[in-house]
Amino acid sequence: MHMLANTSVITMAASSSVLVAQFSYSAASSFTGPKCLGFSRHLNRHESGFILSTATLSCTLQRRTRLRCLITCSASDEPTSSPQFSSDAKIRSEVLTPFRSVRMFFYLAFIASASLGGLIATTQLIGALSNPSRAAEVPKILEGLGIDIAAVSVFAFLYSGDNNAKNAQLARLTREENLSNLKLRVNEKKVVPVNAFRGFARLVIVSGPSSFISESFKFSEPFTEGLLERGVLVVPFATDGELPDFQFDESEEMKELTGKRKRLWQLNPVLLTEWSKWLDEQKKLANVSSDSPVYLSLRLDGRVRGSGVGYPPWNAFVAQLPPIKGLWTGLFDGFDGRV
Repeated sequence: MHMLANTSVITMAASSSVLVAQFSYSAASSFTGPKCLGFSRHLNRHESGFILSTATLSCTLQRRTRLRCLITCSASDEPTSSPQFSSDAKIRSEVLTPFRSVRMFFYLAFIASASLGGLIATTQLIGALSNPSRAAEVPKILEGLGIDIAAVSVFAFLYSGDNNAKNAQLARLTREENLSNLKLRVNEKKVVPVNAFRGFARLVIVSGPSSFISESFKFSEPFTEGLLERGVLVVPFATDGELPDFQFDESEEMKELTGKRKRLWQLNPVLLTEWSKWLDEQKKLANVSSDSPVYLSLRLDGRVRGSGVGYPPWNAFVAQLPPIKGLWTGLFDGFDGRV
C-alpha cells in the first residue's frame, strides 16, 4: 500500500509538472496567435476540464490586457489640443483691440454671402452651357462668378490675417500673465508676485551669468536717481546659480546714493526653476541661444516694452521714460519708447 501511494504521488507530481510546463508554453505562445487552446490535444481526458478552464481564463485575461495596452497607446498618440489661453488674456486682448471681433464677424458674413452667390452663379452657368439658347448669358454669369470668387478670396485673406494676429496677441498676453504670476522677494519677510508692481513700477529683468549682472550693476550707477524717478526696479537673475557681487559704497558721503542703489536692486526672484523656464521660452521664441545674457523691460501695466541681448540701455531708459510724478503719471506709458 505504501509503495502504491508513493507511486501515485510521484505520478501526480510528474503529471502536474507536465501540465504546468504545457500550460506555460501555451500561455507564452497565445500572444502570437488566437489559438490559445491548441495544447489541449496532449492532455488526459480526466484533466482536460480543469486545464481548459484555466487556459480560457488566462487567454481572456491576456486579451483584456492587450486591449488595455492598445487603448493606452492610442490615447497617448492622440495629437495635443490647441493651446488654451487664459480668460485674463482674452479680456486684455479685447480691450487692446476692441473692433477686431466685429471685423472678423463681418468678414465671415461677407465670405458666406459671396460663397452663396458663387454657388448660385455656378448653377446658372451649368444651365446656360447646357442650353444653346442661353449662350449669350455666359459672359455675364462668368463675370458675376469671378467677382464672388475674388470676394471670397479677399475676405478669407483678411480674416486669416486678423485671426493669426489675434492668436499671436493672445499667446503674448498669456506669456505676460505667466510672468506676472512669478514671485519676487522684496525683503526677508515679504514675497509678492510680479503683478503686485503694476501701476507704480517698471521692472527691468536682467538675466545672465553673475559676472554679467555685476557689470550691469556697475553700469547703472550714474543713472540711479533718474531710474528711480521713472519707477525702474531691477530684477537680477543669475543663470549660473552664483550670487552677483554687488559692492556698495558705505562711506558717509555716499550714504544717500548707496541707499538708492540698494532700493534699485532690492528685488530677487523666488522659485528659480519657474523663472528659468519662462526666460528659456522667451529666448526660444526670439531665436536667441539659451546661454545669451538678455534684458527685458516692462511697462507700468505689466506688458513687455522691449528686450534685447546684452547690457540694459540705462541711458535710454532715463531719456525715454517719463517720471512717475505729477498729474500725468502713467498716462503716456504706452508711448514712451521701445526700450
